Amino acid sequence: MDRNIRSVEDVLKLMDSLFAPEADRWTGGAGAWWDGFYADRSKPVPFFVAKPDESLVSYLDRGLIAPGRALDLGCGPGRNALHLASRGFEVDAVDLSPEAIAWAGERAREAGADIRFHCGDAFAEDAPAGPYDLVHDSGCFHHLPPHRRVSYLAFVDRVLAPGGHLSLTCFASGAMGSELPDADFYREAGLQGGLAYTPESLRWIFSELTEVELRRMRDEPADSPCFGEEFLWAGLFRKAG
Repeated sequence: MDRNIRSVEDVLKLMDSLFAPEADRWTGGAGAWWDGFYADRSKPVPFFVAKPDESLVSYLDRGLIAPGRALDLGCGPGRNALHLASRGFEVDAVDLSPEAIAWAGERAREAGADIRFHCGDAFAEDAPAGPYDLVHDSGCFHHLPPHRRVSYLAFVDRVLAPGGHLSLTCFASGAMGSELPDADFYREAGLQGGLAYTPESLRWIFSELTEVELRRMRDEPADSPCFGEEFLWAGLFRKAG
């Protein structure tokens, strides 16, 4: 007989167990799924190309965010971490996948970029702790099961410096991702590739932060120096301070 629930974190871990590692794609056990995803670097995956998010470039070019200390959350092959380093940021980058971290590390060495890479769960105790002036999340948030938004918001509050920014891209409702109600993901025991969000839901979830901008990402042509897909939201939020 197991009686192992006495904290919020215990409840969250119990809810994690309702999903297989390959279904939630964010817990430590999901690293192997992402390793398989990144193993073939020749796949025609848009974000395999070493181009930064057009939204991130736009925020910097318009002076909405300034160089400081940054965390690239779910960095993948490191395309945004590399751009941030090139723009004068001190960069930490974290991802679950050893394959992704290895690829990102190769790119950083080729570019001569000084980036600290961490392979593991960004929400774990041994993950980079901040404080950060910028947390950039390009595609991590929409792979979280609904209950882990609690962890995500606590994480952002903990690591983001007063006055710091959260830069987010995630699946847009009506364009990409599952639109099932939150409760149905637990009945299905899977996330169907990722969750779609409306602008209203994002504003509600991040209501403790100040919205700077929330728009659809611009679709960037193949010859653009930036990555952009219209099926994503691009949001910038600021922490008070």
